Amino acid sequence: MAERFERHRQPWRPDEIQKLHTLAKKGMALKAIAKALTRSEESVKARAKEDGLSIAKLH
Repeated sequence: MAERFERHRQPWRPDEIQKLHTLAKKGMALKAIAKALTRSEESVKARAKEDGLSIAKLH
């Protein structure tokens, strides 16, 4: 079963957005970014798309 995140539907804070941009630019995988930000993969994917970021595919 997928991990449950307590932060469901919480707004993104500026520091989280900055961290997302940094990790995505480093070429980190979606799963790793989601874990680092304690957010779901879907949430990370949606925010990255909104910001025009590309996230590395899982290896």
